[in-house]
Amino acid sequence: MVSRKMKTHYHVATAAEAFAAGQFARYGWDVSVQYGANQPEYDLIVDNGIRSLKVSVKGSQDGQWGLTQSYLRKGKADYAQAIDTWLGKHSKTTVFCLVQFKDVSDDHLPRMYLATPAEVADRLRETAAGRGDTILYERHVWGQRASARGTTDEIPASWTFTAERIEEMCRLTGQNP
Repeated sequence: MVSRKMKTHYHVATAAEAFAAGQFARYGWDVSVQYGANQPEYDLIVDNGIRSLKVSVKGSQDGQWGLTQSYLRKGKADYAQAIDTWLGKHSKTTVFCLVQFKDVSDDHLPRMYLATPAEVADRLRETAAGRGDTILYERHVWGQRASARGTTDEIPASWTFTAERIEEMCRLTGQNP
């Protein structure tokens, strides 16, 4: 079965949130979805009876997540400043669930990753051979015309959404009992 592009960002975001909720439930976590206007910090709250996590879900169907571009000052590509400002807007108890639909056939689950805001910020700072970027790439090889030519940026394999990674998120956010 082929992968079809979703029509709008709304469809991508809705599908991503549903898959994230389903995966947490699959691992035995209770999932609460927000009602009404979205909270800026999170989309889901997951709870296993002992610990809770706030989860911000980000969906994509092009292999990347644009996260900090709105924090760039007009006319100035100060990626480090944009990343720091973005990081300052997120609680240390929030977890990101990154959902990727690119090249995923309709009869398969999307690729999903979990990361803390600090881990995402560190990855963004390392992008483009340390220049930094506003985009978190699932996997990107820089071409010959780029200043980071010959380098590859990708999400660490350790971020893959697993039961063990959820436990790591609990530890990193101070949610261990």
